[in-house]
Amino acid sequence: MKKLSLLLLAAMLLLFACQTDYEEKARNPEFLHRSLTQLNEIIIYDIFPPPIASRIYAYSCIAAYEAGHYDQKGYKSLDGQLNGLTNLPKPEAGKEYCFSLAGVNAFLTVGNALTFSETEMEAFRQGLYKEYRKTGMPSEVYDRSMKYGESVAQAVLAWSKKDNYKETRTFPKFTVDETNPARWSPTPPDYKDAVEPHWAKIRPFTLDSAAQFLPPPPPTFSIDPKSEFIKETNAVKVALEGQAAQKKDREEIAYFWDDNPFVSHHVGHVMFASKKVTPGGHWMNITQLAARKTNADFAKSVQAYLYTSLCLADGFISCWHAKYTYNLIRPETVINKYIDEEWRPFLQTPNFPEHTSGHSVISRAAATALTVLFGDNFAFRDVTNEPYGRPARNFKSFVEASQEASISRFYGGIHYMPALTLGALQGEKVGLHVLDRVKTKE
Repeated sequence: MKKLSLLLLAAMLLLFACQTDYEEKARNPEFLHRSLTQLNEIIIYDIFPPPIASRIYAYSCIAAYEAGHYDQKGYKSLDGQLNGLTNLPKPEAGKEYCFSLAGVNAFLTVGNALTFSETEMEAFRQGLYKEYRKTGMPSEVYDRSMKYGESVAQAVLAWSKKDNYKETRTFPKFTVDETNPARWSPTPPDYKDAVEPHWAKIRPFTLDSAAQFLPPPPPTFSIDPKSEFIKETNAVKVALEGQAAQKKDREEIAYFWDDNPFVSHHVGHVMFASKKVTPGGHWMNITQLAARKTNADFAKSVQAYLYTSLCLADGFISCWHAKYTYNLIRPETVINKYIDEEWRPFLQTPNFPEHTSGHSVISRAAATALTVLFGDNFAFRDVTNEPYGRPARNFKSFVEASQEASISRFYGGIHYMPALTLGALQGEKVGLHVLDRVKTKE
């Protein structure tokens, strides 16, 4: 009898050990981090403009958080916290789930639905799900978790269809005001149409409206050599002049934060393009770096992705509203027309109005949230652009990184300084608003 009792006890301990082993393996946040990396790669491959990319990140991360936040006690549902998001599916009481799997499935399902490269995403998904099965997870738990993640993903996708995105695809192109010299006009080398002129009509995620944090206007346009506007313009023109060491450092900063998803190169009669991470993708990657450095668990990692993506998405909506409200001409156009027709900016000028700077707005918004989540003096090494030939850069804090991202646009010759300073203030307001509006902890 004693021997039988010992055998039963050993069997129970073995069963408990297997259960714990599967849970530990399945809750590994690397499944989520690798999924973000895959979505990043697809967004780059599909060449989504920065505002659209931010929308993809936001919906994917919202789905991941909502399905996965139950992985740890103390986290709250997003139901009723975001504009128009209600009646989200809930897990069945008393049933066992692997919520980290549910969260990853929701993330990948939404990301797949909002991008084009379905074959690449599906191949990645199937490989990842095989790894989940190898953790020893019981089949019924696996199936139930996948189904719950799918239900959250479909609820989020249904909500996404009401944000006016589809409707804006049919709106007319931006009309250039050729009668007003202060207004934006297409820039070299391709003279492309303005990107997403109706983005302010997209439903914000947390903002009351796109106009909630409209920044002050830029200096009044003038070609008077003594005017504030020409002083700001000349400052852009000479930003990369000076001593060789200073010039080299500024060039490196400009290149590191360029984050232009599609740069065209012209050599004779041949044109080719290079693809890179978007500004939003850069900050999602910084969030990943922070989560890994702190060994954040699944719940903390998905919380960080949620806040960063919301800051990026509402930051772009706020910024794009300002851009097309003020519709300001770019430095390249002013300098070529009134000062030096041979001058070219260091970076390729993006094809949309100038004020305010998108990098300044979204970088400060993301940095504001990340500072609250990971701390004020969070030092990190940013390796985001190493795959594109740019060496890593070290930062003492998220805010310091956001400041460098902002000034990089001045060094690149594509923004006036007021767009940077006012854009950073705009972004901070967006970030603080997101943090105030969305509560993830009980």
